[in-house]
Amino acid sequence: MFDTVEAFYRPGTVREALRLLQNGKNRARVVAGGTDLVVEGNRSIRVLIDITHAGLSYIRRRGNACVIGATTTMATIENSPAIRALAGGILARAAATCGSVQIRNMATLGGNLANGSPAADTATPLLALDAEVVLVDAGDRREVPLTEFYSGPKKTKALILEVAIPSPPRGARWSFQKLGRTNNDISLVNAAVGLRMDSKDRVKWARIALGAVAPRPMRAVFAEELLVGREVNEHALAVVCDEVARTVRPITDVRASAKYRREMCRVLVRRAIQECAAGTECSL
Repeated sequence: MFDTVEAFYRPGTVREALRLLQNGKNRARVVAGGTDLVVEGNRSIRVLIDITHAGLSYIRRRGNACVIGATTTMATIENSPAIRALAGGILARAAATCGSVQIRNMATLGGNLANGSPAADTATPLLALDAEVVLVDAGDRREVPLTEFYSGPKKTKALILEVAIPSPPRGARWSFQKLGRTNNDISLVNAAVGLRMDSKDRVKWARIALGAVAPRPMRAVFAEELLVGREVNEHALAVVCDEVARTVRPITDVRASAKYRREMCRVLVRRAIQECAAGTECSL
């Protein structure tokens, strides 16, 4: 695809990147790691704008939130002590599944989200963590809940500056589950679950997020509501997993059938809920 590119820029600031993006109109594309762009094969692109020097690679605390810059790589997230300590390390575990070591050294968090793929491995834990995306477009900076961010694959037009993750509920337990054809392959299904139990071992708070089973990464909100107030037993698991299976809208493609994906939603969500309820989160 790069034989159609006429100009390449590496701006030192976000403001400069935005100016270049606006001047390039629909033929300009922001790039960081480029791992999604390279395989996209979009021959209409004439201008590439590399934002890796624009000061967006960081992991820091801001008030009660953990903030991750858009060009922070998956390898950095995977190995960050701060991210490994956040919510049982659920985001670090998801980042560790994003392709090979070589891919993770280049792929960025902002790119994983901006690509709009329903199978994005970091999107489901971020949905479960109630994360917000900080966007800028024509000088207008705004914070958007990740639940409102997606409008479908490759539809995101604004520049992602960072992702903000609020402090999770104290005592919550977390699980990330992924099914792929190989360890490094794109997800056939992935799931992120967070639970907080009360003193009687009933679910007090729940988050269930799923990827690769709908046009965009999704929260199974009604399934969460069904789980709250229940003990995690076979009946509760059956009710919740049945609701998840009803909620998802998987497709059949070269990797898997819709029927298989729907059934694997049951398996992964059940496994994640049981892991959280037992307090046996996977080690990093």
